[in-house]
Amino acid sequence: MQTTGVLPCQDIEAMVAEGAIQLDHPPAEGQIQPASLDLRLGTVAYRVRASFLAGHGQSVQDRLTEFEMHQIDLRDGAVLEKGCVYVVPLMESLALPQDVSAVANAKSSTGRLDLLTRTITDGGAEFDRIKPGYQGPLYAEICPRSFSVLVRPGMRLNQIRFRRGQAMLSDQELRSLHAEAPLVDGLAVIEDGLGFSVDLRLPGSDLVGYQAKPHTSVIDLDRIGAYDPKDYWDEVRSDNGRIILDPGAFYILVSREAVHIPPAYAAEMAPYLAMVGEFRVHYAGFFDPGFGHAAAGGSGSRGVLEVRCHEAPFVLEHGQIVGRLVYEKMAAIPDQLYGAGIASNYQGQGLKLSKHFRTPG
Repeated sequence: MQTTGVLPCQDIEAMVAEGAIQLDHPPAEGQIQPASLDLRLGTVAYRVRASFLAGHGQSVQDRLTEFEMHQIDLRDGAVLEKGCVYVVPLMESLALPQDVSAVANAKSSTGRLDLLTRTITDGGAEFDRIKPGYQGPLYAEICPRSFSVLVRPGMRLNQIRFRRGQAMLSDQELRSLHAEAPLVDGLAVIEDGLGFSVDLRLPGSDLVGYQAKPHTSVIDLDRIGAYDPKDYWDEVRSDNGRIILDPGAFYILVSREAVHIPPAYAAEMAPYLAMVGEFRVHYAGFFDPGFGHAAAGGSGSRGVLEVRCHEAPFVLEHGQIVGRLVYEKMAAIPDQLYGAGIASNYQGQGLKLSKHFRTPG
């Protein structure tokens, strides 16, 4: 009997070998993560009039004939403009077994650039959710919201995780796990997952975050550590543990809690209650097994919060609960943990912009 849970890297490698995951090109170095597979952009982008889902019985290509405005060749690099919507066929496709489903999410660096990236499929009625047994292509819907970006084929903006059966921990299981191996460095607020709060009193500094500037140059996603934060971000400072979020603005903040993901588990950032205020935490990214884990160079890592305010200005206070982590069991401990000998950009992080920016100093 096969074990239920999130499939680890060694199972993902087996799925590639068996054809359950099909690749247009051989896998890139580091593409298979401890509990997920990075998805790669193909060679063409379709500029579309609006975001869409294929819907039952329809293919994405059929819907593109309705909504496509023009095609963009990505082979020499092309700019995806802020405020526009694009659909890009991916280099990966699926032939999932009947007992394996999948969920996709934006990678951490993608979320920190406010680059809305979601996965769509033939017959799909939801973004980022792929039913057991799905056979067909994968597409990325991309909408740059704060910065225009330069992209090329093979770039990895989102990632996919595979699971067999029910993997999510109940609140009681989460409390038991926290008692065995503390998941945060303070009080654990457990209700439909592990709650986390915003830190607006960082030690030794009144700098508590960054706000995206409204008019900036293009960001080439291949350039790492190349950009001066001052050209793209305004510093957010507070001397009283409180800030006011501006409607429509995008912020990078940090969680008060240092998070720990034990090797036998994975986690996903999820929204808190919509009723708590006029903002949302952009829940980009998965938390891999080993994130913040001492044996993998972590000792707890803060969660970076990508926050967008909605219709009205909103007062955000130090310690306010803004999101939650949903923990899931792994089907097996991965052969490779996050941060342990692999290129993990955000192990042991605090308040941190995406990898494209130089460290402020």
